[in-house]
Amino acid sequence: MTTQDILRAAKACAPKLAAAQTDAKNQALLAMADALLECETDILAANALDLDAAKDHISPVMLDRLRLTHDRVAAMADGIREVAALPDPVGRVVSRTERPNGLVIEKTAVPMGVIAIIYESRPNVTSDAAALAVKSGSACVLRGGKEAFRSSNAITQAMQKGLEAAGLPAALVQLVQDTTRQSANELMTATGLVDLLIPRGGAGLIKACTDNAKVPCIQTGTGICHVYVDDSADLEKALAIVENAKTSRPSVCNAEEVLLVHEAVAPAFLPPLKKRLADDRAAAGKTAVELRLDEKAAAIIPGTPAGENDFDTEFLDYILAVKVVKDVNEAIAHIAAHSTGHSDAILTETPEHADLFTRMVDSAAVYVNASTRFTDGGEFGLGCEMGISTQKLHARGPMGLEELTTYKYIVRGNGQVR
Repeated sequence: MTTQDILRAAKACAPKLAAAQTDAKNQALLAMADALLECETDILAANALDLDAAKDHISPVMLDRLRLTHDRVAAMADGIREVAALPDPVGRVVSRTERPNGLVIEKTAVPMGVIAIIYESRPNVTSDAAALAVKSGSACVLRGGKEAFRSSNAITQAMQKGLEAAGLPAALVQLVQDTTRQSANELMTATGLVDLLIPRGGAGLIKACTDNAKVPCIQTGTGICHVYVDDSADLEKALAIVENAKTSRPSVCNAEEVLLVHEAVAPAFLPPLKKRLADDRAAAGKTAVELRLDEKAAAIIPGTPAGENDFDTEFLDYILAVKVVKDVNEAIAHIAAHSTGHSDAILTETPEHADLFTRMVDSAAVYVNASTRFTDGGEFGLGCEMGISTQKLHARGPMGLEELTTYKYIVRGNGQVR
């Protein structure tokens, strides 16, 4: 099928899902989860082909994003079941007003219609996006990256079997078969067929969508995430948080890319940080974190001199840009100049500094004494997520079910005229 055929099929069957009751949607989701497990052998075989084709073309951390295992397939199925267990966002009355003339006005959540998602090399996004779309009452058209096409296709085919087993059309969840830029452009310009476009990937993808989209588009994903270690920080706690934020999964958008350290604690903090992130990891046979240091940091520990663009780069790798700052105000100013508005953290034992940081840092998620890695739909109690919105209109932060609905005003009267 062409991309236009897929879009038309999604548009045609979307009303059936919009009319479905909560129980019917939940049964479909459970059947989709069961089908993933039943088709695990096919999914892993497809993934092995993707991994083999990509191994000489992408970095090890990106290969890890692409890789599926038994546990990861099981986690995908669990994610779908978690979405099924969440309250149905459709039909929720956001607000209710009774006017003096007797009119009752209810602002009511309704499905978007057709949601298109363009994403890159993470095949688990395929099931996350589909589950959230189905629960929120919308058909979804998925356009994955070429590196993960076989994996995403196998996952989609499994979920379509689940939909059909539950009595819903397979066309409610479809994968675009064309992985060239042409199909992405078709989604961006599909006026009348796509009600919401969500790009989920790197800066290049986000820019292409915001520059070219003629359909409503939500910016997601790019994360130049900062952690600031204040002069009153508990340094042992800070070491653990920075290590987690950088190394637990460096290829994802909520991983730390920039470390800011107060000049008063930099001499005490940076040497054990280097030992923990670089020396100890190398000794344990793990990938050492490359520290790219500004002049003040380089005067304290050895590392790579920070380049002109290192504080404006989403590395998605074992690389951390490090800057020594005068105080919390300089940290806030640096973040304002370089952040992508995703997730930023302050590590401090001074409540006034924490309050100032949370008020002044203009990001979707702002943390006090916790890792940026928590910016995730599952961790926020939303089930899985469609992406992390870094814009401010309609949705911001992890996008769960509520963010995938729109609303209409339902007005009830008894003969009133104006």
